[in-house]
Amino acid sequence: MEKFGQFICKHKVAILIISLLLLIPSIIGYKATRVNYDILVYLPDNIETIKGENILADDFDMGAFSVVILENMQSKDIIELEKQFREVGNVEKVVGLTDIIGTDVPLEMLPDEIKDKLYKDNTTPVLVTFKDGISEDTTMETVEKLREISNENCKISGMTATVLDTRNLSDSEVIIYVMIAVALCLIILQLALDSYLAPVLMLLNIGMAVLYNMGTNAFLGQTSYITKAIATVLQLGVTMDFSIFLYHSYQRQKQAQGDKNKAMATAIKETLVSIVGSSTTTIAGFLALCTMSLTLGTDIGLVMAKGVLIGVITTVTLLPSLLLVFDKVIEKTKHKELLPEFKKFSNFVVNHYKAMIIVFLLLLAPAIYGNNNVKVYYNLNKSLPDSLQSVSANKELQEKFNMVSTQMVLVDKNMKTDTAEQMINEIKNLDGVDGVIGLPEILGDSVSKDMIPDDILSIFENDKYQLLIINSTYENATDESTALIQKVNEIVSKYDEKAIMAGEGPLMNDLVKIADHDFNSVNVASAVVIFVIMIFVFKSISLPVILIAVIEFAIFANMSFTSYTGTVIPFIASIVIGTIQLGATVDYAILMTNKYVQNRKNGEAPKEAMRLSVQDSIKSVIVSAFCFFAATCGVSLFSNIEMIGSICTLISRGAIISMVVVLTVLPACLILCDRVICKTTKGLVRK
Repeated sequence: MEKFGQFICKHKVAILIISLLLLIPSIIGYKATRVNYDILVYLPDNIETIKGENILADDFDMGAFSVVILENMQSKDIIELEKQFREVGNVEKVVGLTDIIGTDVPLEMLPDEIKDKLYKDNTTPVLVTFKDGISEDTTMETVEKLREISNENCKISGMTATVLDTRNLSDSEVIIYVMIAVALCLIILQLALDSYLAPVLMLLNIGMAVLYNMGTNAFLGQTSYITKAIATVLQLGVTMDFSIFLYHSYQRQKQAQGDKNKAMATAIKETLVSIVGSSTTTIAGFLALCTMSLTLGTDIGLVMAKGVLIGVITTVTLLPSLLLVFDKVIEKTKHKELLPEFKKFSNFVVNHYKAMIIVFLLLLAPAIYGNNNVKVYYNLNKSLPDSLQSVSANKELQEKFNMVSTQMVLVDKNMKTDTAEQMINEIKNLDGVDGVIGLPEILGDSVSKDMIPDDILSIFENDKYQLLIINSTYENATDESTALIQKVNEIVSKYDEKAIMAGEGPLMNDLVKIADHDFNSVNVASAVVIFVIMIFVFKSISLPVILIAVIEFAIFANMSFTSYTGTVIPFIASIVIGTIQLGATVDYAILMTNKYVQNRKNGEAPKEAMRLSVQDSIKSVIVSAFCFFAATCGVSLFSNIEMIGSICTLISRGAIISMVVVLTVLPACLILCDRVICKTTKGLVRK
């Protein structure tokens, strides 16, 4: 490793030039990476609802649909608008009231039941179906064109409109997320370090590492908007401590050796030895997200694991080159460190370790209870502000036409008419069903298929299936909706064993089931993987148990805060936060424990070894935690997308809680368990 450090020092200018040149393909890759804004895309391909969605897209040319709400428009204007809609590429069908009853039937003559569904308060809905899927770029472009064609009296609802608004809102905020994170981290670093320029160089190093990471996402094909929004601030917060460690090591070695190149070579060696273990556990923690059935976890996990690895590489290559090239300027911009030595704090923690244990035990049960009773929501629309066009349109559709959620059922085309009518009647009698639309309902007793326009007929029937559209008054991803979907499935299966359910309601129902499974599996996977890695890092059985227990307590405390304040959070936040907090903040515990083990090997008594360990570690832990906090808290306060805001709120709070727990509870646990640690750790003998 010494030779590697010498190589970096010798070729520092070349490394800077190569690093700058690498930004070009990185920016190209970043621009070329598609961003997906629909979480439902990450559902497994083998579930029935996804198969149903594929059938709707392939066999019915109904990859997606929107309901356009038209207000205060004359029939002739509606017909003209529908004509313009049909001319837009990717639009398959446009069906409104006039298409069903014609233009010769006065609205006043319509039965009240039909008017309530299709015309109310001078408002009428028009169904627009699209050939491509919900979150395809072509479908979103189509919705944008429909909005351009429509006037102020038109509102476009549906999942594609929601995805489009999510994209526009997220894209408008991402740059601000980064600016806030950088500004707050810079403030923390200026207070914590002894140079005005060094923090700028550290942030420049991480900024370039972030661009490399985002650029290489092109090899993944696409990333989610959640990954795009939080990956930068997470990488900044997680890898900053690597940079801080290198800088402190460099300054220490420069004072000891005098020669800056020799000092940097030694610092690179020290940094690699120190951060290999912590970075490995962090990478493993993020990779544990890949065990999620909802492949959004794989998306976040791979991007963040890659980001940490790239962060390690740039810390021992690019950052040393920057520090060496600008060494004279760094020396000229030095100032007094503002952080105290914390000697009184380290003495307090060691002298009162029994009290720390008691407090830990008293808080453990409430923390576990709170963690197990966190309330989450799955309806993705709730994470968006009410001011968005799609949210407004969806609400109006609910309020005026009682269209809250949609379920679609694909049954055998050859099902007898009387059998289909019997099945539909059973479904209509269920609580929460506001209506069922299908060919048997449209045809009735007196209308033949020949009388139905082909455009209408093709919506509900093809050569294999007939389609039933069920309007539910229950919100998606609620207990009521889940129960209704189960009952509908039971009825449909009774008449057709091969029937398939699809649509928003069933998709969200599957999302709930999969998310509940992922919540448990991903947390267990991350804890097990990190536990195994720490066995090899410490060559101990007891230390990994203590460290995992301490950080898991911090995670429980973080989640219980949400529970006890009555906050309802998006389900994604509850799934990923445990793994992110464990992987990102276990580094604090590893740093503290490494120093404790080394002090014990040097012959120090348990309390004195712990006092020295706290004093040596506290600045690094505090600066790292506050940088992590700073990188995410600003985003949590600013973001208008609650999905992103909630994740960042939990991460920022978790960083501080983990810091407090590592600086108080962990030292107490290590002192208390010293006898067991010595017996179960290789090379450590109790003296």
